[in-house]
Amino acid sequence: MTLTYEDRCLITDLIAMHGHLCDSGELDRLDEVFTADVVYDVTDFGLEILRGVVACAEAGRALGDRNPVGHHVTNTVLSEQAAGRVHARSKGIGVTADGTCGSLVYEDTVVRVAQGWRISHRTVRARRVPLGG
Repeated sequence: MTLTYEDRCLITDLIAMHGHLCDSGELDRLDEVFTADVVYDVTDFGLEILRGVVACAEAGRALGDRNPVGHHVTNTVLSEQAAGRVHARSKGIGVTADGTCGSLVYEDTVVRVAQGWRISHRTVRARRVPLGG
Protein backbone atom coordinates (compact mmCIF):
# COMPACT_ATOMS: atom_id res chain seq x y z
CA MET A 1 0.00 0.00 0.00
CA THR A 2 1.20 3.48 -0.80
CA LEU A 3 -0.04 6.11 1.61
CA THR A 4 -1.28 8.95 -0.58
CA TYR A 5 -1.38 12.63 0.27
CA GLU A 6 -5.18 12.35 0.52
CA ASP A 7 -4.84 9.40 2.95
CA ARG A 8 -2.43 11.43 5.08
CA CYS A 9 -4.86 14.35 5.22
CA LEU A 10 -7.80 12.09 6.07
CA ILE A 11 -5.89 10.30 8.85
CA THR A 12 -4.60 13.55 10.33
CA ASP A 13 -8.15 14.95 10.32
CA LEU A 14 -9.40 11.71 11.92
CA ILE A 15 -6.93 12.08 14.80
CA ALA A 16 -7.88 15.73 15.27
CA MET A 17 -11.61 14.91 15.25
CA HIS A 18 -11.25 12.89 18.46
CA GLY A 19 -10.53 16.05 20.44
CA HIS A 20 -13.38 17.98 18.84
CA LEU A 21 -15.89 15.24 19.62
CA CYS A 22 -14.70 14.83 23.21
CA ASP A 23 -14.55 18.54 23.94
CA SER A 24 -18.07 19.11 22.58
CA GLY A 25 -19.47 16.09 24.44
CA GLU A 26 -20.41 14.28 21.23
CA LEU A 27 -19.27 10.92 22.55
CA ASP A 28 -21.97 9.07 20.60
CA ARG A 29 -20.03 10.02 17.44
CA LEU A 30 -16.78 8.31 18.47
CA ASP A 31 -17.53 5.63 15.87
CA GLU A 32 -16.46 8.28 13.34
CA VAL A 33 -12.95 8.01 14.81
CA PHE A 34 -12.63 4.46 16.17
CA THR A 35 -13.49 0.97 14.94
CA ALA A 36 -16.36 -0.69 16.81
CA ASP A 37 -13.85 -3.03 18.51
CA VAL A 38 -11.15 -0.43 19.25
CA VAL A 39 -8.62 -1.23 21.98
CA TYR A 40 -7.95 2.00 23.93
CA ASP A 41 -5.05 1.57 26.35
CA VAL A 42 -5.02 4.11 29.17
CA THR A 43 -3.20 1.89 31.66
CA ASP A 44 -0.45 4.54 31.99
CA PHE A 45 -3.08 6.60 33.84
CA GLY A 46 -3.93 3.74 36.19
CA LEU A 47 -7.07 2.80 34.30
CA GLU A 48 -8.22 -0.40 32.60
CA ILE A 49 -7.86 -1.03 28.88
CA LEU A 50 -11.10 0.02 27.19
CA ARG A 51 -12.47 -2.38 24.59
CA GLY A 52 -14.96 -1.09 22.06
CA VAL A 53 -16.20 2.31 21.04
CA VAL A 54 -19.15 2.07 23.45
CA ALA A 55 -16.76 1.52 26.38
CA CYS A 56 -14.78 4.61 25.32
CA ALA A 57 -17.91 6.75 25.29
CA GLU A 58 -19.04 5.39 28.67
CA ALA A 59 -15.61 6.08 30.18
CA GLY A 60 -15.73 9.67 28.94
CA ARG A 61 -19.16 10.17 30.47
CA ALA A 62 -18.02 8.59 33.74
CA LEU A 63 -15.16 11.11 34.01
CA GLY A 64 -17.68 13.93 33.87
CA ASP A 65 -16.13 17.20 35.07
CA ARG A 66 -12.70 15.56 35.30
CA ASN A 67 -12.48 15.52 31.50
CA PRO A 68 -10.16 18.09 29.93
CA VAL A 69 -11.92 21.12 28.46
CA GLY A 70 -9.44 20.98 25.59
CA HIS A 71 -7.82 18.05 23.79
CA HIS A 72 -5.14 19.44 21.46
CA VAL A 73 -3.22 17.16 19.07
CA THR A 74 -0.04 18.11 17.26
CA ASN A 75 3.18 16.72 15.75
CA THR A 76 1.42 13.82 14.02
CA VAL A 77 3.79 11.47 12.18
CA LEU A 78 2.41 8.71 9.96
CA SER A 79 4.18 5.58 8.75
CA GLU A 80 2.94 2.75 6.59
CA GLN A 81 2.82 -0.70 8.13
CA ALA A 82 2.10 -4.17 6.79
CA ALA A 83 -1.40 -5.30 5.80
CA GLY A 84 -2.67 -1.81 4.97
CA ARG A 85 -2.22 -0.46 8.47
CA VAL A 86 -0.83 2.94 9.35
CA HIS A 87 1.04 3.81 12.53
CA ALA A 88 0.35 7.32 13.80
CA ARG A 89 2.30 8.98 16.57
CA SER A 90 0.98 12.29 17.91
CA LYS A 91 1.63 14.63 20.79
CA GLY A 92 -1.33 15.70 22.88
CA ILE A 93 -1.94 18.53 25.28
CA GLY A 94 -4.88 18.35 27.67
CA VAL A 95 -6.14 21.53 29.32
CA THR A 96 -8.33 21.16 32.39
CA ALA A 97 -11.03 23.51 33.67
CA ASP A 98 -8.66 25.00 36.26
CA GLY A 99 -6.10 25.81 33.55
CA THR A 100 -3.56 23.11 34.35
CA CYS A 101 -2.13 21.19 31.40
CA GLY A 102 -0.71 17.77 30.74
CA SER A 103 1.32 16.39 27.86
CA LEU A 104 0.93 12.94 26.35
CA VAL A 105 1.72 10.78 23.36
CA TYR A 106 -0.86 8.91 21.29
CA GLU A 107 0.35 5.74 19.53
CA ASP A 108 -2.35 4.71 17.07
CA THR A 109 -2.96 1.90 14.62
CA VAL A 110 -5.18 3.19 11.84
CA VAL A 111 -7.00 0.91 9.40
CA ARG A 112 -9.26 1.45 6.41
CA VAL A 113 -12.79 0.08 6.88
CA ALA A 114 -15.95 0.48 4.80
CA GLN A 115 -16.63 3.91 6.35
CA GLY A 116 -13.06 5.14 5.76
CA TRP A 117 -10.01 5.38 8.03
CA ARG A 118 -10.53 4.50 11.70
CA ILE A 119 -8.29 4.00 14.74
CA SER A 120 -8.34 0.33 15.78
CA HIS A 121 -5.82 0.59 18.63
CA ARG A 122 -4.69 3.57 20.69
CA THR A 123 -2.15 3.68 23.50
CA VAL A 124 -2.03 6.88 25.54
CA ARG A 125 1.16 7.61 27.47
CA ALA A 126 1.62 10.55 29.81
CA ARG A 127 4.76 12.67 29.47
CA ARG A 128 5.84 13.19 33.06
CA VAL A 129 9.57 13.94 32.80
CA PRO A 130 11.63 15.84 30.21
CA LEU A 131 13.94 14.31 27.63
CA GLY A 132 12.20 10.94 27.65
CA GLY A 133 13.52 10.30 31.17
